[in-house]
Amino acid sequence: MLIGDVARRSGVSARMLRHYESLGLLRSADRTGAGYREYSSDDIRRIFHIESLRSLGLSLRDVRRALDDPGFAPSDLVDDLIRQTRERIADETELLTRLRRIGAAEPDGWEDVLQIVALLQALGSESAGKRQRAALSSVDAASVPTEALVEAALNETDANVAGALRWALAQSGDGGLGLLAEGLDSSVAEVRKRAVQSIAEMPSRKATALLQDALTNADIVVRRCAAMALGARGVADAVPTLIDMVVEDANDVDAADALSALASRPALADQIASRLVESLAHGVVESSARRRLTQALAEIPGTTASRALADLSHDEDRVVALTAAYILTTRDAR
Repeated sequence: MLIGDVARRSGVSARMLRHYESLGLLRSADRTGAGYREYSSDDIRRIFHIESLRSLGLSLRDVRRALDDPGFAPSDLVDDLIRQTRERIADETELLTRLRRIGAAEPDGWEDVLQIVALLQALGSESAGKRQRAALSSVDAASVPTEALVEAALNETDANVAGALRWALAQSGDGGLGLLAEGLDSSVAEVRKRAVQSIAEMPSRKATALLQDALTNADIVVRRCAAMALGARGVADAVPTLIDMVVEDANDVDAADALSALASRPALADQIASRLVESLAHGVVESSARRRLTQALAEIPGTTASRALADLSHDEDRVVALTAAYILTTRDAR
């Protein structure tokens, strides 16, 4: 079969067939009386074998070894090809993500595109200082890809940069809440924590609703962070978790302060005091927990808290009794 016919049937150009010959992948073709290359059926079969191996990503050098070297085992080469392919997929995925973010930002011109690319590169920098500056400057940028800010916030390990990213997200509106909500269900504990911390700094009603949902999250760290944020917003749903934090000595001082802030609302003061009293009466509560609960009653106004403190001033636990008596004295003075 002449070279032109082989090229049409195999899809390999005549130029490439000549190149294969020059590399030794194909034997030098026989010639017709007129001097044209003529390929045998074995040559054509080898051409298809070459193309099949090339389709797997093999270099021409490895193709030749595979076809001519009986000792050339495919296992190591295939493993290497798998690794290279994964790396290419990761690179292409990263490029696709970057392009999608640029498209979502709807840039007006190439200056905007360049600004967005610079911001994305800075957010991915190895320098914490550069990442922090990028987060802070993103607020003034014409079009900031919110998705990029969320991803950076969920993966940031530097405390200062993380704070800057949470602030930037809070300034950007509710656009990132959906992605942050997904972060609450991440399989990685640190990502869940960063997600709830980011939501906690967003002042909108939608953010508050997400924090209320987070009170039932399987991750206790998420529940506690949500409760602290909700307490500052005056949401009564946070009360049970805040009291549990006092009992369990988990950031108990801040939890008690949050309860005090909630108790400034008369309708909640007696409810909070009653719940604290119920916890104090629980038989399995340790002595140290009873002392913390007693201290938490100090800033809860109302008769329910005062009566509870009066009873506790005669408690069998001397430290609890003295604490309650002292609190009563200061309450009377006020």
